Amino acid sequence: MRFMKAKIELCDGISGRIVGILLVFFSLMLVSACASRPGPQTLDPRVANVPGAKIVTLYLATSRERVGPGLNSYNDTPSETLNFAEYKVSIPPTHKPGMIEYPGERPDPRTAFTVVSAQVLDRATFLSRISPRSKGKQGDLGIFVHGFNTNLAEAVFRQAQLAADANDPELDDVSVLFAWPSSGSISGYLADKATATASRDQLTELLGMAVKARPTGEITLIAHSMGGWLTSEALRQLKLTGQQAVLDRLKVVLAAPDIDGIVFLAQMQKIGRMKKPMTILVSKDDIALSVSSFISLDQMRIGSIDINNPRAQAGAREVNIQFIDISGVQTDDTFKHNRFASLAAIYPEMRKQSEKGGDALRLSQAGVFVFDAVGRTLTAPFAIGRRLAAKQ
Repeated sequence: MRFMKAKIELCDGISGRIVGILLVFFSLMLVSACASRPGPQTLDPRVANVPGAKIVTLYLATSRERVGPGLNSYNDTPSETLNFAEYKVSIPPTHKPGMIEYPGERPDPRTAFTVVSAQVLDRATFLSRISPRSKGKQGDLGIFVHGFNTNLAEAVFRQAQLAADANDPELDDVSVLFAWPSSGSISGYLADKATATASRDQLTELLGMAVKARPTGEITLIAHSMGGWLTSEALRQLKLTGQQAVLDRLKVVLAAPDIDGIVFLAQMQKIGRMKKPMTILVSKDDIALSVSSFISLDQMRIGSIDINNPRAQAGAREVNIQFIDISGVQTDDTFKHNRFASLAAIYPEMRKQSEKGGDALRLSQAGVFVFDAVGRTLTAPFAIGRRLAAKQ
């Protein structure tokens, strides 16, 4: 009888978990269905000449397959080779930092992000354009890796938003988007995990190309959500293939990484201590990561780690990681998964303070920290690079 009772309780627990998962997923799918998302047609260039608009240039390196030879259009099938392109995006004068004013079927450049130029690039041209453009004061190279449930248009516009908000007109920053073949569907979690994993060789290749193109200067790799999993796999691949010189050049920032805690520890054991401390932006109330944890039978996600845990504090120093809790950053994101995007707008101000003699942007310590959204005592480098702040 005890066995039967335990079995019934176990089944009830499993049933409750399944019901919970289904309810959460239903809610997510309902919200996703109601939201307007940009389609591939929004990446078609349009004429836009709006006073006060800002033009952002970004370079695409993607493991998505081209729809046809020479076409700047891609599907969600993994490609065996990297494909390259350049986009110029007009940011409307009404743009609010941290937000993306998505275009509709007929983009209005006065109020929405609008692609004004799109060009297919070959490998040599891509390398040339991400290389330093002058011998004078040069900016940083930043590479952004998007997350789960992100179509190509959403990835392009997110990169444009980050670059626009963090841009310093006095520096020649270069912005690169690594786009992997996400299905762009809330129900495609497992499919996205597979295609993200299948893209690690291409991301590894891109990182090697970036170091070759920029023998000096900062190279910052920023990855969001499931893109954090892909990035950690690429770093592991660099280590296993003896490319330590590439690893040593990278400043890695994982924003709300959707990585199982045990798996991340195993990845870091292979990667080893990074020369430049890895930064991980976490939030305790990230709903999207809670769902991911649910699916994984309550396995903790690194992006929602409790920085007050003594084991997390000790582990961070041991492996040269800086955890920053950004739960205090305000966001309009229902699932509180995209807080990192708001930090881009804070960066230029913090950089100027640093140049005046402050130490807000000097990163020299591993450990755990909390971002003070009011005092801005910590910041993150979504300026396409630069140094992450760590002030005690």
